[in-house]
Amino acid sequence: MTQTPIIDSEATVWRRVNADRLAIIVDGAEYFRAVKSAILQAKEQVLMVGWDFDTRIPLEPGGPTMEGPNELGDFLNWIIDERPEVEMRILKWNLGMVESLKRGETPLFILEWMTRDGIELKLDAAHPPGASHHQKIIVIDDAVAFCGGIDVTKGRWDTRAHRDDDPERTDTHGKPLKPWHDATTCSDGEIAHALGLICRERWRRATGEEVAEPEGGNAPWPDGIEPAFRDVEVGISRTNGAFDEYEQVSEIERMTLAMIAEARETLYIESQYFASRKIAEAICKRLSDAKCPEIVLINPQSQDGWLEEKTMGSARSKLLHMVRQADAHDRFRLYYPVTEGGNPIYVHAKIMIADDRALKIGSANLNNRSMGLDTECDLSVSAEPDDAELRLAIRNVRDDLLCEHLGVDRQTLTAKLQPTGSLIATIEAFGDRGRGLRELPAREVDAVDETLREGELFDPERPGKLIDRMKGWVGAD
Repeated sequence: MTQTPIIDSEATVWRRVNADRLAIIVDGAEYFRAVKSAILQAKEQVLMVGWDFDTRIPLEPGGPTMEGPNELGDFLNWIIDERPEVEMRILKWNLGMVESLKRGETPLFILEWMTRDGIELKLDAAHPPGASHHQKIIVIDDAVAFCGGIDVTKGRWDTRAHRDDDPERTDTHGKPLKPWHDATTCSDGEIAHALGLICRERWRRATGEEVAEPEGGNAPWPDGIEPAFRDVEVGISRTNGAFDEYEQVSEIERMTLAMIAEARETLYIESQYFASRKIAEAICKRLSDAKCPEIVLINPQSQDGWLEEKTMGSARSKLLHMVRQADAHDRFRLYYPVTEGGNPIYVHAKIMIADDRALKIGSANLNNRSMGLDTECDLSVSAEPDDAELRLAIRNVRDDLLCEHLGVDRQTLTAKLQPTGSLIATIEAFGDRGRGLRELPAREVDAVDETLREGELFDPERPGKLIDRMKGWVGAD
């Protein structure tokens, strides 16, 4: 079968742009340091668009190694005091403010951000009913951009070692937090300007204000970040639920389905959720073919909290039963990672890698909301069949993630993987010793699970379905 680039369809991307450098940043410790390093180099404009930001979190929990205060809020205030010419704009999902107050974040500090000169904090309610703004984007001077799955908030910081008792992995009161696996990107060149356009459009929709583009010329690449790709074309894909005069945008869903359809040997996925029936049906369709790829999905062992487990967790169990019934050729596995001590590592990353031909990373999960309701942004790289260098770089990203999850070095992984090329055989060859991946059993679904899942109250496929369901529940017209 002739292999073609996966992002070659206009339907799967908003824009194709060049990245001079594109780095894959895994886990929060490296990301938080990189954000601080890049903002320290800002000259004109910092745009921060997120599901949530916590002003109190330390960017370097082990102690600062760079100038300026260590806590996010104090650091951004210090930047503005030191360099009043820098325009600082922060856009936060409006219901994320409720989360801030529940966490105990000081309302007066947030109010200060909303009123002080130099920093503009706005709350974004420009979305369909029931939706959330889930993008995580930071753009500095339209020259360097971060885009992926990591929020600069509580509980996201961890190192790639995921130690069982890391003294630096605590909340603001010193309470220990669980291990957390996450991923994002850092890029520069044309792509940074394109992501800046997304942020400024979000700001315009939320506030009605136009934000001018920076003049440019600055190149604030963060210290210590090594690019995985150089001079590479990147596809930018979005999800935006239809509301008011804005049309539905479902590029990420189409990209995800395209990668599932086009994978030939392996499909490697990391996601917080597995709750989209459309995605599960696409996987089942592939598994019905004797020549289907191996499909390895990495999830958290359980969802974060009772309600999420009853909704997203029950949906996963139903879909997992369905997929395993379709897996006639034993080509599908769903794993969760554990620490050296056997404790589950929570998976928040959103990554998909098809063979060594395409990589997608961003904010979108494998759930209905991410495919059609919430505001999301994913980046993707796709290699031509004869581009050996780019294909090697994509494979290296996948293998690097496997090394982290299995707690082994690259040489050890290659020794297991190379003879068969099988991800499943390689993962299972390491067995259940210490750090590793464990197969996830599908739990039984009870009556409460069924009620919440079938109602689609928490994970509707498109705008309007949530309202329709609620009307049905209360007997409204």
